[in-house]
Amino acid sequence: MKQIYTYGGYLKDKFGCKVYKVGINISGFTCPNIDGTVAKGGCTFCENDSFSASTDEVQELKSFHLNLDSKENPYLDKQLIQLEQQFSAISSRQAREYGAEKFLVYFQSFTNTYAPFETLKALYEKALSFDNVVGLSIGTRSDSITQETLDYLTELSKKSEIWLEFGIQSVYDETLIKINRGHDSANVKEWIIKSKKAGINVCGHLIFGLTDETQEMMLETSRAAYEWGIDSVKYHPLYVVKRTALANEYNRGEFTPITEEEYLDVLVKSIEMKPAHVHVQRVTAGIDDDSLLAPQWCRNKNTQIKNINKALKKIGLKY
Repeated sequence: MKQIYTYGGYLKDKFGCKVYKVGINISGFTCPNIDGTVAKGGCTFCENDSFSASTDEVQELKSFHLNLDSKENPYLDKQLIQLEQQFSAISSRQAREYGAEKFLVYFQSFTNTYAPFETLKALYEKALSFDNVVGLSIGTRSDSITQETLDYLTELSKKSEIWLEFGIQSVYDETLIKINRGHDSANVKEWIIKSKKAGINVCGHLIFGLTDETQEMMLETSRAAYEWGIDSVKYHPLYVVKRTALANEYNRGEFTPITEEEYLDVLVKSIEMKPAHVHVQRVTAGIDDDSLLAPQWCRNKNTQIKNINKALKKIGLKY
Protein backbone atom coordinates (compact mmCIF):
# COMPACT_ATOMS: atom_id res chain seq x y z
CA MET A 1 0.00 0.00 0.00
CA LYS A 2 1.49 3.34 -1.07
CA GLN A 3 1.38 6.28 1.35
CA ILE A 4 -0.15 9.47 -0.04
CA TYR A 5 2.38 12.29 -0.14
CA THR A 6 1.31 14.38 2.83
CA TYR A 7 2.26 17.89 3.90
CA GLY A 8 3.73 16.48 7.11
CA GLY A 9 5.90 14.17 5.04
CA TYR A 10 7.05 17.08 2.87
CA LEU A 11 8.02 19.14 5.93
CA LYS A 12 9.84 16.26 7.57
CA ASP A 13 11.79 15.60 4.39
CA LYS A 14 12.74 19.27 4.12
CA PHE A 15 13.58 20.01 7.76
CA GLY A 16 14.55 16.59 9.05
CA CYS A 17 12.19 16.66 12.03
CA LYS A 18 8.53 17.02 13.01
CA VAL A 19 7.22 20.41 11.91
CA TYR A 20 3.76 21.47 13.09
CA LYS A 21 1.49 24.31 12.02
CA VAL A 22 0.43 26.59 14.86
CA GLY A 23 -3.02 27.99 14.07
CA ILE A 24 -3.37 31.65 15.07
CA ASN A 25 -6.48 33.86 15.31
CA ILE A 26 -5.72 37.58 15.37
CA SER A 27 -8.60 39.82 16.46
CA GLY A 28 -9.38 42.73 14.18
CA PHE A 29 -9.07 40.69 10.98
CA THR A 30 -12.15 40.12 8.87
CA CYS A 31 -13.08 39.47 5.25
CA PRO A 32 -14.21 41.69 2.35
CA ASN A 33 -17.45 39.79 1.90
CA ILE A 34 -18.23 40.11 5.58
CA ASP A 35 -17.45 43.82 5.97
CA GLY A 36 -19.44 44.78 2.87
CA THR A 37 -16.53 45.66 0.59
CA VAL A 38 -17.49 43.06 -2.04
CA ALA A 39 -20.55 41.46 -0.43
CA LYS A 40 -22.35 41.18 2.88
CA GLY A 41 -22.83 38.26 5.24
CA GLY A 42 -19.83 36.19 4.21
CA CYS A 43 -19.89 32.93 2.28
CA THR A 44 -23.17 31.08 2.80
CA PHE A 45 -21.44 28.30 4.77
CA CYS A 46 -19.48 30.67 7.02
CA GLU A 47 -20.54 31.47 10.55
CA ASN A 48 -19.08 34.94 10.95
CA ASP A 49 -18.23 34.53 14.61
CA SER A 50 -16.88 30.99 14.21
CA PHE A 51 -13.45 32.04 15.41
CA SER A 52 -14.56 34.36 18.20
CA ALA A 53 -13.22 33.96 21.71
CA SER A 54 -14.43 35.38 24.99
CA THR A 55 -11.33 37.00 26.49
CA ASP A 56 -11.51 40.65 27.51
CA GLU A 57 -8.83 41.41 24.94
CA VAL A 58 -10.87 39.92 22.12
CA GLN A 59 -14.05 41.66 23.30
CA GLU A 60 -12.23 44.99 23.24
CA LEU A 61 -11.23 44.36 19.63
CA LYS A 62 -14.54 42.87 18.55
CA SER A 63 -15.93 46.01 16.93
CA PHE A 64 -12.59 46.96 15.36
CA HIS A 65 -11.87 45.58 11.91
CA LEU A 66 -9.00 46.17 9.53
CA ASN A 67 -9.09 46.29 5.75
CA LEU A 68 -6.72 47.20 2.92
CA ASP A 69 -7.62 50.90 3.22
CA SER A 70 -7.23 51.23 7.00
CA LYS A 71 -5.03 54.24 7.73
CA GLU A 72 -3.98 53.21 11.21
CA ASN A 73 -4.11 50.33 13.64
CA PRO A 74 -4.29 51.47 17.27
CA TYR A 75 -4.47 47.85 18.46
CA LEU A 76 -1.29 46.55 16.83
CA ASP A 77 0.53 46.17 20.15
CA LYS A 78 -2.35 44.10 21.51
CA GLN A 79 -2.39 41.96 18.38
CA LEU A 80 1.34 41.28 18.73
CA ILE A 81 0.82 40.20 22.34
CA GLN A 82 -2.11 38.02 21.26
CA LEU A 83 0.09 36.41 18.60
CA GLU A 84 2.86 35.66 21.08
CA GLN A 85 0.50 34.24 23.71
CA GLN A 86 -1.28 31.95 21.26
CA PHE A 87 1.96 30.72 19.73
CA SER A 88 3.49 29.99 23.13
CA ALA A 89 0.49 28.04 24.38
CA ILE A 90 -0.16 26.02 21.23
CA SER A 91 3.44 25.25 20.28
CA SER A 92 4.22 24.12 23.85
CA ARG A 93 1.31 21.68 23.74
CA GLN A 94 2.32 20.39 20.30
CA ALA A 95 5.88 19.82 21.49
CA ARG A 96 4.69 18.06 24.63
CA GLU A 97 1.96 15.89 23.09
CA TYR A 98 3.24 15.23 19.57
CA GLY A 99 6.98 15.75 19.73
CA ALA A 100 6.96 18.80 17.46
CA GLU A 101 10.42 20.32 17.12
CA LYS A 102 9.88 23.15 14.64
CA PHE A 103 6.86 25.22 13.68
CA LEU A 104 5.06 27.11 10.94
CA VAL A 105 2.93 29.98 12.23
CA TYR A 106 -0.41 29.55 10.49
CA PHE A 107 -2.45 32.74 10.25
CA GLN A 108 -5.68 30.82 9.96
CA SER A 109 -8.88 32.66 10.82
CA PHE A 110 -10.51 35.02 8.34
CA THR A 111 -8.39 36.82 5.68
CA ASN A 112 -4.84 37.33 6.84
CA THR A 113 -3.55 39.67 4.15
CA TYR A 114 -6.58 41.95 4.49
CA ALA A 115 -4.94 44.69 6.55
CA PRO A 116 -2.51 47.61 6.08
CA PHE A 117 0.93 46.52 4.93
CA GLU A 118 2.68 47.79 8.06
CA THR A 119 0.38 45.70 10.26
CA LEU A 120 1.04 42.58 8.20
CA LYS A 121 4.78 43.22 8.21
CA ALA A 122 4.84 43.61 12.01
CA LEU A 123 2.82 40.43 12.60
CA TYR A 124 4.73 38.30 10.11
CA GLU A 125 8.13 39.42 11.39
CA LYS A 126 7.07 38.86 15.00
CA ALA A 127 5.94 35.34 14.12
CA LEU A 128 9.23 34.57 12.38
CA SER A 129 11.17 35.75 15.44
CA PHE A 130 9.82 32.99 17.71
CA ASP A 131 12.09 30.10 18.65
CA ASN A 132 12.09 27.14 16.23
CA VAL A 133 9.78 28.85 13.72
CA VAL A 134 10.80 27.97 10.16
CA GLY A 135 8.13 29.88 8.29
CA LEU A 136 4.58 31.13 7.82
CA SER A 137 1.38 29.82 6.28
CA ILE A 138 -1.10 32.59 5.54
CA GLY A 139 -4.76 31.92 4.88
CA THR A 140 -6.27 34.48 2.53
CA ARG A 141 -8.54 35.29 -0.40
CA SER A 142 -7.34 36.10 -3.88
CA ASP A 143 -9.11 39.47 -3.85
CA SER A 144 -7.44 40.53 -0.61
CA ILE A 145 -3.73 40.59 -1.30
CA THR A 146 -1.71 43.42 -2.82
CA GLN A 147 1.36 43.32 -5.02
CA GLU A 148 3.26 45.07 -2.21
CA THR A 149 2.46 42.23 0.19
CA LEU A 150 3.33 39.59 -2.40
CA ASP A 151 6.69 41.26 -3.09
CA TYR A 152 7.41 41.36 0.63
CA LEU A 153 6.55 37.68 1.06
CA THR A 154 8.88 36.89 -1.83
CA GLU A 155 11.72 38.54 0.12
CA LEU A 156 10.80 36.56 3.24
CA SER A 157 10.77 33.34 1.24
CA LYS A 158 14.50 33.68 0.57
CA LYS A 159 15.16 32.79 4.21
CA SER A 160 11.92 31.18 5.45
CA GLU A 161 9.26 28.71 4.36
CA ILE A 162 6.38 30.90 3.12
CA TRP A 163 2.95 29.63 2.10
CA LEU A 164 -0.21 31.32 0.89
CA GLU A 165 -3.42 29.35 1.32
CA PHE A 166 -6.13 30.38 -1.13
CA GLY A 167 -9.76 29.33 -0.91
CA ILE A 168 -10.48 28.13 -4.45
CA GLN A 169 -13.69 26.27 -3.50
CA SER A 170 -14.95 25.98 -7.11
CA VAL A 171 -13.89 27.10 -10.59
CA TYR A 172 -17.52 27.66 -11.60
CA ASP A 173 -18.60 31.29 -11.30
CA GLU A 174 -22.27 30.32 -10.98
CA THR A 175 -21.33 28.34 -7.87
CA LEU A 176 -19.27 31.19 -6.46
CA ILE A 177 -22.27 33.49 -6.88
CA LYS A 178 -24.55 31.00 -5.13
CA ILE A 179 -22.24 30.79 -2.12
CA ASN A 180 -21.80 34.59 -2.03
CA ARG A 181 -18.06 34.32 -2.53
CA GLY A 182 -17.60 37.88 -3.79
CA HIS A 183 -15.01 37.17 -6.49
CA ASP A 184 -14.79 35.04 -9.61
CA SER A 185 -12.65 32.09 -10.57
CA ALA A 186 -10.43 34.18 -12.86
CA ASN A 187 -9.33 36.21 -9.84
CA VAL A 188 -8.20 33.07 -7.98
CA LYS A 189 -6.35 31.78 -11.02
CA GLU A 190 -4.60 35.13 -11.50
CA TRP A 191 -3.27 35.32 -7.95
CA ILE A 192 -2.26 31.68 -7.69
CA ILE A 193 -0.22 32.04 -10.86
CA LYS A 194 1.23 35.38 -9.67
CA SER A 195 2.19 33.82 -6.33
CA LYS A 196 3.86 30.86 -7.98
CA LYS A 197 5.81 33.12 -10.36
CA ALA A 198 6.95 35.10 -7.30
CA GLY A 199 8.34 31.91 -5.75
CA ILE A 200 5.68 31.51 -3.07
CA ASN A 201 4.34 28.07 -2.10
CA VAL A 202 0.57 27.79 -2.62
CA CYS A 203 -2.02 25.58 -0.94
CA GLY A 204 -5.46 25.40 -2.56
CA HIS A 205 -8.66 24.70 -0.61
CA LEU A 206 -11.32 22.73 -2.52
CA ILE A 207 -14.88 22.12 -1.35
CA PHE A 208 -16.86 19.14 -2.61
CA GLY A 209 -20.66 19.17 -2.32
CA LEU A 210 -21.31 22.83 -3.11
CA THR A 211 -24.86 23.76 -4.14
CA ASP A 212 -26.00 22.13 -7.41
CA GLU A 213 -22.53 20.90 -8.38
CA THR A 214 -22.15 17.55 -10.13
CA GLN A 215 -19.21 15.24 -9.59
CA GLU A 216 -17.75 16.29 -12.94
CA MET A 217 -17.84 19.92 -11.81
CA MET A 218 -16.03 19.02 -8.59
CA LEU A 219 -13.39 17.08 -10.52
CA GLU A 220 -12.97 19.96 -12.97
CA THR A 221 -12.18 22.23 -10.01
CA SER A 222 -9.49 19.79 -8.88
CA ARG A 223 -8.13 19.53 -12.40
CA ALA A 224 -7.93 23.30 -12.80
CA ALA A 225 -6.30 23.82 -9.41
CA TYR A 226 -3.58 21.32 -10.26
CA GLU A 227 -3.04 23.00 -13.64
CA TRP A 228 -2.65 26.41 -11.98
CA GLY A 229 0.35 25.01 -10.14
CA ILE A 230 -0.69 24.55 -6.52
CA ASP A 231 1.90 22.80 -4.36
CA SER A 232 -0.48 21.43 -1.74
CA VAL A 233 -4.19 20.79 -1.39
CA LYS A 234 -6.90 20.65 1.26
CA TYR A 235 -10.10 18.75 0.43
CA HIS A 236 -13.26 19.64 2.35
CA PRO A 237 -16.83 18.30 2.26
CA LEU A 238 -19.46 21.03 2.58
CA TYR A 239 -21.26 20.65 5.89
CA VAL A 240 -23.99 22.80 7.41
CA VAL A 241 -23.65 24.58 10.72
CA LYS A 242 -26.20 26.68 12.56
CA ARG A 243 -26.39 30.47 12.17
CA THR A 244 -25.40 30.47 8.50
CA ALA A 245 -27.20 31.28 5.27
CA LEU A 246 -26.60 27.68 4.22
CA ALA A 247 -28.45 26.51 7.34
CA ASN A 248 -31.45 28.54 6.23
CA GLU A 249 -31.30 26.92 2.77
CA TYR A 250 -31.01 23.48 4.35
CA ASN A 251 -33.94 24.08 6.70
CA ARG A 252 -36.10 25.22 3.76
CA GLY A 253 -35.21 22.04 1.87
CA GLU A 254 -33.22 23.95 -0.76
CA PHE A 255 -29.85 22.27 -0.09
CA THR A 256 -29.04 18.57 0.11
CA PRO A 257 -25.62 17.80 1.63
CA ILE A 258 -23.22 15.47 -0.12
CA THR A 259 -23.44 11.87 1.08
CA GLU A 260 -20.39 10.10 2.46
CA GLU A 261 -20.43 7.69 -0.48
CA GLU A 262 -20.47 10.58 -2.97
CA TYR A 263 -17.69 12.36 -1.12
CA LEU A 264 -15.48 9.27 -0.97
CA ASP A 265 -15.95 8.69 -4.70
CA VAL A 266 -15.03 12.23 -5.76
CA LEU A 267 -12.18 12.44 -3.24
CA VAL A 268 -10.55 9.24 -4.50
CA LYS A 269 -10.90 10.36 -8.13
CA SER A 270 -9.44 13.77 -7.30
CA ILE A 271 -6.48 12.18 -5.52
CA GLU A 272 -5.96 9.79 -8.43
CA MET A 273 -5.60 12.69 -10.88
CA LYS A 274 -3.37 14.72 -8.53
CA PRO A 275 0.20 15.27 -9.75
CA ALA A 276 2.69 13.31 -7.65
CA HIS A 277 4.49 16.40 -6.34
CA VAL A 278 1.30 17.98 -4.90
CA HIS A 279 1.06 17.00 -1.26
CA VAL A 280 -2.14 16.63 0.72
CA GLN A 281 -2.78 18.68 3.86
CA ARG A 282 -6.36 17.56 4.54
CA VAL A 283 -8.73 14.93 3.19
CA THR A 284 -11.89 15.85 5.07
CA ALA A 285 -13.40 18.21 7.61
CA GLY A 286 -16.24 18.34 10.10
CA ILE A 287 -17.29 19.38 13.55
CA ASP A 288 -18.45 17.36 16.52
CA ASP A 289 -20.71 19.67 18.50
CA ASP A 290 -24.33 20.80 18.50
CA SER A 291 -23.70 23.45 15.83
CA LEU A 292 -23.57 20.75 13.12
CA LEU A 293 -26.88 20.31 11.31
CA ALA A 294 -25.82 18.01 8.48
CA PRO A 295 -24.51 15.69 7.22
CA GLN A 296 -24.05 13.63 10.35
CA TRP A 297 -21.20 11.62 8.83
CA CYS A 298 -19.06 14.77 9.17
CA ARG A 299 -19.28 14.51 12.96
CA ASN A 300 -16.65 11.85 13.72
CA LYS A 301 -13.22 12.55 12.22
CA ASN A 302 -11.77 9.14 13.15
CA THR A 303 -14.59 7.32 11.39
CA GLN A 304 -14.19 9.57 8.35
CA ILE A 305 -10.48 8.79 8.07
CA LYS A 306 -11.16 5.06 8.51
CA ASN A 307 -13.68 5.11 5.67
CA ILE A 308 -11.42 7.23 3.47
CA ASN A 309 -8.62 4.71 3.89
CA LYS A 310 -11.01 1.89 2.97
CA ALA A 311 -11.85 3.74 -0.24
CA LEU A 312 -8.21 4.56 -0.99
CA LYS A 313 -7.16 0.96 -0.41
CA LYS A 314 -9.06 -0.01 -3.56
CA ILE A 315 -6.55 2.02 -5.61
CA GLY A 316 -3.52 0.97 -3.58
CA LEU A 317 -3.18 4.11 -1.45
CA LYS A 318 -3.42 5.02 2.23
CA TYR A 319 -3.56 8.34 4.08
